[in-house]
Amino acid sequence: MIADTDGPARAPEAGTAFRFTGTWQEFLPIALTNLLLTIVTLGIYRFWAKARERRYLWSRTQFADDTLEWTGTGLEMFIGFLIVMAFLIPFLLFFQFGFQALILRGEWALAIAGMGAFYIGLFYLIGLAVFRALRYRLSRTYWHGIRGGSDDNGFGYAWSSLWKTLAGVFTAGLLVPWSMTQLWNERWNRMSFGPHMFSAVATTKGLMRRWLLFYLVPVLVLLGAVGAGAFVAIGGFDPNDAGSLVAGALIIAALYLLIILVGIFYYAKFYRQAIAATSLGPLDLAFTARSKDWLKLILGTIGLIIVTLGVGLLFVSYRNWSFFIRHLEAYGEIDLDQTTQSTARGATDAEGLAAAFDIGAI
Repeated sequence: MIADTDGPARAPEAGTAFRFTGTWQEFLPIALTNLLLTIVTLGIYRFWAKARERRYLWSRTQFADDTLEWTGTGLEMFIGFLIVMAFLIPFLLFFQFGFQALILRGEWALAIAGMGAFYIGLFYLIGLAVFRALRYRLSRTYWHGIRGGSDDNGFGYAWSSLWKTLAGVFTAGLLVPWSMTQLWNERWNRMSFGPHMFSAVATTKGLMRRWLLFYLVPVLVLLGAVGAGAFVAIGGFDPNDAGSLVAGALIIAALYLLIILVGIFYYAKFYRQAIAATSLGPLDLAFTARSKDWLKLILGTIGLIIVTLGVGLLFVSYRNWSFFIRHLEAYGEIDLDQTTQSTARGATDAEGLAAAFDIGAI
């Protein structure tokens, strides 16, 4: 995978390009300390906790012959959050009281128009937050002293995210796979790492069948609700009978489980296809996690949280990151003699918007 001074080298066997070497025993003291300091500081320390957590996860992530390095700081993330909130809080307060004033004056048209404008602005900012969070994380991720980033400010992507998300929603959800793949491509095609630009050409091929299955689940739930209503109406359900209560609970649980399983079935396919359609210069990427792997991750995390009475929540980020890295692959050649530092500007806005909307990592 890595070229030495004598020229390029072939990629290693599959399964060795990315490695995660962290252990939960190493991560536990970090997680506990972060939790205690976050509680003591009434949540303010969470930005420093996030930076400390990433420094550990990145340092235990090896790509080819070197580990990643996280250089972001809690202070820059905290300052970014304060800047965003200084803008958002007055706007939210003004909108709330202004909306109520319009309602009290009977100006419903203006109130509805204002509400629509508010939600359009909210979706726009969420798109901008997703883009800038990715840009920031790449700009603070180093490998062999080389970092990523983007010179794009994200405003164009935010508009694209807004109308494509709305297109997916207002077509009764039928265009959601198209919207997701298009936005994936637009987001990554504006990013770079070192001298190389990312290239993403994901399509909806193979996704629509799984999406339609996911799309039909609410219909099944609705039919089930109608059937249950009819069953109750004809006296087939006795609320005083323990067997009827257990049967009703099992039916409801089965419907929710069906929604979760079909959702996993779709998203597993989406991430495999999207990452497989993404490359970085000479490197082609792949993601090997299938539906059963995602199911094991989710059930394992839920079980851990239940068994530990909530303490397992501290390990959610650790489990998610290790899962992602252990299923990520890269194929191709890199010549370090030809690999230079990124010319993209380092992001200075940290993750203020992402923190405000609670947008997670990868």
